[in-house]
Amino acid sequence: MIALASAGLILAGCSSAVAEQTPHDGAPAGAITVFAAASLGGSFATIVEAFRQENPGVTVTVSVGGSAGLATQIVEGAPADVFAAANPATMAAVRDAGLTRGAPVAFATNWLQIAVAPGNPGAVSALDDLADPDRTIALCAVEVPCGAAAAELFAAAGITPSPDTYEQDVRAVLTKVELGEVDAGLVYVTDVREAGDAVEGIEVDSDPVGYPIAALSASSNPRAAEAFVDFVLSAAGRRILGEAGFGAP
Repeated sequence: MIALASAGLILAGCSSAVAEQTPHDGAPAGAITVFAAASLGGSFATIVEAFRQENPGVTVTVSVGGSAGLATQIVEGAPADVFAAANPATMAAVRDAGLTRGAPVAFATNWLQIAVAPGNPGAVSALDDLADPDRTIALCAVEVPCGAAAAELFAAAGITPSPDTYEQDVRAVLTKVELGEVDAGLVYVTDVREAGDAVEGIEVDSDPVGYPIAALSASSNPRAAEAFVDFVLSAAGRRILGEAGFGAP
């Protein structure tokens, strides 16, 4: 079974072809829970399907949310086997608490991009438009990776943004844009790509943001956890991430 959890909701599905397979002798088996940054939701769903094809004995549940919130849950004892964060600082909170099995490994990069509704009704064309109080703007809260990256971007550009709302993860910002509740939001390139025709993207001069992953020391299934991390780092995993718009680490 493959499950995707987001904001307390679990969506479960399973390919019958996969479910009917049995693990090979010595192959990892059992269940693992993967905590993943909100921006990884779509690509990790695809990665889990591919991982299950190679490891049919492993049940994977992916819990998607803001990296900072997920890190806090892990530190406070939430059961999880793998953590994939949207920036190194958030992963460091888990690593410094002694909760990773070895050093976290960078597996992807991403970039910020302005998202606007189709047709760009707010006539947003550049980063400094997000400082216009006459426009409605959504940003991630500075405590989460997309918000921290946005703060660095604005500071480097000498711009003071004028947001109307701060959201707790990048998917919430994108939803505001998709619903036409704001003129623009600052999200990741991958979010704009995943949204398809629901939004348009406007490029900004953004430094890449690194994504680290680690198996967790409290894992009840360390073998399967390490196998999942290895798959994400493999050529197959990176190909899936590349197709979603992520860059190489």
